Amino acid sequence: MAKSIADDSAGTSTPAVPDKTVTHKPAAVLIVGAGFAGLGMAIRLQQAGINDIVILERSTEVGGTWRDNQYPGAACDIPSNLYSYSFAQNPDWSRSFSGSREILGYIHHLVKEFGLDRYIRFGKNVEQLEFDERKGLWSATTSQGEVFSGRSAVMAQGPLSNASFPDMPGIEQYKGHKIHSARWDHGYDFRGKKVAVIGTGASAIQIIPELVKEVEHLTVFQRTPGWVMPRPDFETPEWNKEIFRKLPFTQSVLRQALYLAHESMALAVIWSSPLTRIAERVGRWHLHSQVKDRWMRRQLTPNYRIGCKRVLISNDYYPALQKPNCKLITWPIYTLCENGIRSVEGIEHQFDCIVFATGFEVSKAGSPFPVIGVGGRQLNDDWSRGAQAYKSINVAGYPNLFFTFGPNSGPGHNSALVYMESQLDYAVRGIRKILGENLKMLDVKPHVQKQYNEGIQKRLAKTNWNSGCMSWYLTEDGFNATMYPGFATQYANQMKEFRDKDYLLVPG
Repeated sequence: MAKSIADDSAGTSTPAVPDKTVTHKPAAVLIVGAGFAGLGMAIRLQQAGINDIVILERSTEVGGTWRDNQYPGAACDIPSNLYSYSFAQNPDWSRSFSGSREILGYIHHLVKEFGLDRYIRFGKNVEQLEFDERKGLWSATTSQGEVFSGRSAVMAQGPLSNASFPDMPGIEQYKGHKIHSARWDHGYDFRGKKVAVIGTGASAIQIIPELVKEVEHLTVFQRTPGWVMPRPDFETPEWNKEIFRKLPFTQSVLRQALYLAHESMALAVIWSSPLTRIAERVGRWHLHSQVKDRWMRRQLTPNYRIGCKRVLISNDYYPALQKPNCKLITWPIYTLCENGIRSVEGIEHQFDCIVFATGFEVSKAGSPFPVIGVGGRQLNDDWSRGAQAYKSINVAGYPNLFFTFGPNSGPGHNSALVYMESQLDYAVRGIRKILGENLKMLDVKPHVQKQYNEGIQKRLAKTNWNSGCMSWYLTEDGFNATMYPGFATQYANQMKEFRDKDYLLVPG
């Protein structure tokens, strides 16, 4: 079990509720989380004429993962014009790939532009969500003992909302400074320090080029090399921004072109095809062009098919590893000790600080807090052998509950927000049906959910994700509850149709 370091970490046991409980008036829609998903949900509900909304946010400001991930070099690996909502485009992106601060600024803009602050209750850390069959209400109990309820509920807390230190031997023995990438310590002075970075994934390859500029010496511990592709990142000229402001359709055209370009990448990274071999050649070319030392190239060459793990994008990661004050270590870590890290060959490396660029409590087989459905059933139990849902968004036995970034909705090639927009619009259709027809319960039929997931798992078996490497997409026993085995267009098309016959409809 990973050790959580979230500000208000969500447990999985039934919370101890204070003696005095404050119960609030039921809302039409209860949303957990004020990140991209929760705010987008509120916007789409508002545009559909539904304004009786409560958003519960455990932090003191909006932003979700972009609020938390403010480490040096933090940026998105999807172009900004695609990593934003189509119904709220931003003509003023400063670069092709924006940094986390600019993305967080965009999220704050959404709150202001759509007046979402009236819905948000800050500092409300949800510890339990329970469905009342008699009343047809979801009730969220917070750590402060308050109870918020709604005719429907939306789980929008995000899959990477709980940062955690990895479960490594000796982690409690280490006496130096520890920093997790998602809880960056901006007050720590790296100058003149000997620092280790554990992990070489998406966060690490952004952190390492920045840290190497500051520290006396940086040691990078790599478990598995990743496929690293070049990053076409350019500053956006003012004339370009001006065109987007005056002629918004031009930005929509660019967005569509970026979307189609990323759709084509599915043929390279999701399934094995001739494009897979081409993508791997590009990755090897990028490695050879930036790393001249033959032994280091060998250490950085993946031995698995591209797409099996997350594809990384960087122009400055390889150069950073070759700086005089940087060292790459590929020996596995044996244990952490009082002064640093001991690798399996018996060498103890001493550090002033260790940066953990790995470790999240990804809810692949459970929820971040107890979710109790019909008859007292618990989502953690139902998902104990792998999370499953219908179209990633509804789970049988949990009526009127909608998930964002639910099981098998992860993209491997396109913008997550493309998938999310489809989920938001689907949820709006379901919520309008609940409210418009005064339903007590709208619950997906178990056999419909089962049939859908059997199809998903058959398709996943033919993908690169299930081709043999270990990744955070998979559970410990190899079950893929994370990724969607197809094009974003396929996912969006399935979400356009809301079929009443797939659901049990119980009138109020």
